[in-house]
Formats: sequence, structure tokens, C-alpha cells
Amino acid sequence: MRDSRLKAGRAWLPALLLCVGLAAGSPAVAADLVRLEVLDAEGERLVSLPMPEGEGWCLEWNHSVEGFPVLDCYRHREGRMVLERSHLPDFAAGLDHIPGRGRQVSDGEGGYWIEAIDEPVPGNAYRLRVGAMRVDHRLVVDGERISLSGLAANRRVTIRLTSAAASPD
Repeated sequence: MRDSRLKAGRAWLPALLLCVGLAAGSPAVAADLVRLEVLDAEGERLVSLPMPEGEGWCLEWNHSVEGFPVLDCYRHREGRMVLERSHLPDFAAGLDHIPGRGRQVSDGEGGYWIEAIDEPVPGNAYRLRVGAMRVDHRLVVDGERISLSGLAANRRVTIRLTSAAASPD
């Protein structure tokens, strides 16, 4: 009897391995492999969030003179970090629309969105000197805010979109 149970158990092994292999290659699992990360100057991860295809996030900060929030919004498109749009609540210092780079539309509150920028970020990463808490650079993902200034004020960080395979552990 023990011999027949052993053979029955072996018959399930190939089926189980097939199911595990299919699940590992599924888009849902693969989507979790792409992450939005913030690394400090030494390469230590400060933030690591799943960023499936089609999902987006914004970098928000307070304008250094006027104090109102400014947004640059990105999206994961086909493995690329793409700057999609920006929100500028005013035409304050350093905030203007560059003709030919997106389309300026009113936000209905005195500011404007620059829509359809659609610029891939070279290398899926960029460096940022994080401002002090007065500026409060923060990531906005699904309505949640993560203060980069709280983690790395006045320090250089790299914000990147990366696959788990390319990301060192």
C-alpha cells in the first residue's frame, strides 16, 4: 500500500511544478517585479514600491518662494518611466510652460496643468537633491504621501523605476 501512495504522490509533482511555473510567469506576478525605488547616495533603498504596468505616481513639493504644491506626474509604460504631466498652481518663479512640450490647460483654480508631456526619463532614473522640510519633497502614490524630505532632507537621492531582476538585494 505504501508503494502505491508513493507512486500517486509522484504523479502530482509534475502537475504541481507546471502550476507553479505558470503562476510565476503570469502578468500579475511579473507586474510586482517592477518597482519604484528611491536610493540614497550610497545606494541604500529608502523607498521601494510595486509599480505595475500602467500605474502612476507624482513627485510633489512646495514651491520655494510661494509655498504652494507643485506636481510632476509619471507613469510606468511598457517598462519605462514616463513624465506624463505637471501641475503648476501659478506662474511663479521657475514655473512656466515651454511651448512644444505638452499642452497647457487651466486647472480651474488659477493654475494650470501641462498635459501630454509624455517624455521617457533617460535610463528610467533621475537624481534629486531633496529639499528641507519647508520644501517637503514627497512621493504621491494612490493618494498616499511619502515624505522624501523626512527621509533624506538636503541629500541627493536617485528615483528610479526598476525590475526586481535588475535591483540588487
